[in-house]
Amino acid sequence: MTILEAILLGIVEGITEFLPVSSTGHMILVHSLMGTPNDAFTKLFEICVQLGAILSVVVLYWKKFVDFSKWQFYVKLFIAVIPALVLGFLFNDAIEEFMESPVTVAITLVLGGIVLLFIDNVFKHPTVTEEPQIKQKSAFVIGLWQCISMIPGVSRSAATIIGGMQQKLTRSLAAEFSFFLAVPTMAAATGYSLILKDWKSDTGAEMKGYEVLSQNSDNLMVFGVGAMVSFVVAMIAIKSFIAFLQKRGFRIFGIYRIIAGILMLLWFGLRSGI
Repeated sequence: MTILEAILLGIVEGITEFLPVSSTGHMILVHSLMGTPNDAFTKLFEICVQLGAILSVVVLYWKKFVDFSKWQFYVKLFIAVIPALVLGFLFNDAIEEFMESPVTVAITLVLGGIVLLFIDNVFKHPTVTEEPQIKQKSAFVIGLWQCISMIPGVSRSAATIIGGMQQKLTRSLAAEFSFFLAVPTMAAATGYSLILKDWKSDTGAEMKGYEVLSQNSDNLMVFGVGAMVSFVVAMIAIKSFIAFLQKRGFRIFGIYRIIAGILMLLWFGLRSGI
């Protein structure tokens, strides 16, 4: 992977990770368009580049994350992340197989887009306006919603925001809680990929993620650039998304997902000769 490819993928990750449009779907599409080798490092990069996006949430909401006197906040995040940790560990291989299928991603993009067209009309009367009002039971339910996003193309952000709105959170608060929940969720996925997961190298030998990453200086440089770009872009995307969501809602994201999904189907259909 080149530095330019890392920059482009970092931009895509930073923009799409916290928007309800599926970062996985966009990474697969851009990866295909660029013709990046589908090797162990590229697969690892697409997961671990999330570190930059994670850091952007911590920086933007640093007062929230360093206020240890409000321990209930951390308890709710812990409760909410449990379903994804359990199911992610049990079905990691199956999830990876789904990620190898661009058609699956494209279809879920379209279906998710249809849902977003109407979601603003479904949850019209929110009663939870601030994070301290979120109950532990609601946090767990939102965590269950997050598990739907294990199907590539669904969008972790979309699933958790809809889950929050179903639990009577306002759109903006549901989005913020989705950002908060992304930190332990994505940190766990990155940690698992770097430390525990076995990756097959070009020679067929199995290596841990950190071994793939540190295999040569180029890998470290490419990863560092990608993570830095995703951090900067995600900072901008998060701020813009909250303001946009308060004014416009989800409909425009639904339309975008449907168009993107159809284009993906056409692109991969033409490539496969369908």
